[in-house]
Amino acid sequence: MATKTETIQEVSTSIEEPLDRLLRFEPTTLPVISLYLNLQPDGHGRDPDVRGFAARQLKRMAGTWSAGSAERASFDQDSERILAYLEERINPAANGVAIFACAGAGEFFEAVQLVAPIDENLVYVYSQPHLYHLSRLNEMYPRYAAVITDANTARLMVFGLGGEIEIEEVKGKKVHRVKVGGWSQARYQRRVTNAHDAHAKEVVTRLEEVVRKDGVKKIILAGDPAMAPLLMENLPKNLADMVVDTVRLDLQESDAAVLAKTLEKVQESSAQDEAQVVEEVLNGYRSGGLATIGAEAVLEALANGQVDELLIGSGIEREHADVEPVDAILAPEIPDSAGSTESDDPRPVSLPDLLVTKAKQTDASVRFIQNSELLAGAGGVAAVLRWRN
Repeated sequence: MATKTETIQEVSTSIEEPLDRLLRFEPTTLPVISLYLNLQPDGHGRDPDVRGFAARQLKRMAGTWSAGSAERASFDQDSERILAYLEERINPAANGVAIFACAGAGEFFEAVQLVAPIDENLVYVYSQPHLYHLSRLNEMYPRYAAVITDANTARLMVFGLGGEIEIEEVKGKKVHRVKVGGWSQARYQRRVTNAHDAHAKEVVTRLEEVVRKDGVKKIILAGDPAMAPLLMENLPKNLADMVVDTVRLDLQESDAAVLAKTLEKVQESSAQDEAQVVEEVLNGYRSGGLATIGAEAVLEALANGQVDELLIGSGIEREHADVEPVDAILAPEIPDSAGSTESDDPRPVSLPDLLVTKAKQTDASVRFIQNSELLAGAGGVAAVLRWRN
């Protein structure tokens, strides 16, 4: 018999595989539970009672279906499985967990445990998985590399979803000084310069391999400030374009300290880029270029496969907290009680979730704009288009 420790699930360093499975889920008339839970200890170090929260919320929602109905049977089975999962399988290293379940749809169950925190407990019951928050977490905690180096040693660290993915050490050759003065001093200095240059080249070579293998999108240079210019000189253009900042860090800094200081810089860089990105999109829309704004126009473009990048304001979920009717042609193909998807009647949807899900399903990138005021005049959503009608 497996012990509780043996059934604990590992934390995820990537959501690509589970997100792909979630995106392939076909809408259903049965209830699909999407549960987001904050697992961070409180101010006194106490673990939150997320199982109690989930039990109360699920019990309250269960009563909205008639006893004996297919919907109630599926929901009750999901509730039981979710509560058992929370009791037995939570990893102590996780700060958040997202669970998606629909027993009536082939026993569908997907759980993603994260080092990245989930700010608040949320429960959604919908016709398909609610992916807005999972996608937002993926952007808030992007995959990036931190290169901490001095003249002889470098640590290459890859982070994603708020946790470590890979750590590698690169050691160069130390140059020992035996004589000083005159020609000896000049030869020694040349040896030092050559050794530093060789070390920088080796670090860049390994960094290229790590970026390619781990799908890194951003780079932070850290450590000895004298080494940063040398590294930049040796970086190929595609890697140099990924560098968002340099940070002064000691090579012996703890992994946690490196993560905290470099993640802050990555997120600051993203926030600083927001205004320029939004302005470029709005200018493209004003000039009749490859851009559009507003939920209806963006949804139509998503349905046509026109969207290359979706920009969505952080306040849109507050402004569209409830489900609302959307034209059938733009909404998920939710079957009616007879199993048909041919009705032209408007369908109730969660607009923020529909936007994000449609973007992911059509290979459009999604950018969450933290300063919601930047997109206020566009109804909280805009898009860069691949082509225009």
